[in-house]
Amino acid sequence: MSIVGGIVIFVVTWLLVLFMVLPWGVRTQEESDEGVEPGTVESAPVNPRIWMKFAITTGITVCLFVIIWTIIELELIDLRAFFQNT
Repeated sequence: MSIVGGIVIFVVTWLLVLFMVLPWGVRTQEESDEGVEPGTVESAPVNPRIWMKFAITTGITVCLFVIIWTIIELELIDLRAFFQNT
């Protein structure tokens, strides 16, 4: 796998994992005891903790990337042969 290919796979995987992690632990203003801030909608999150979600996303993505890289480098699944036969 080339450096550019690895970066592309990492970024795409990171974005997919981010969209899966974003809803974890979200409490809306409507659900909180503090009430709704004036000028915002009730469904806005109270404390999104985005940096923690970025860290969790990066950790999960690193684990997945190591698995993907191992499969490609050790040719456990021969993707070139698979796509040439179709």
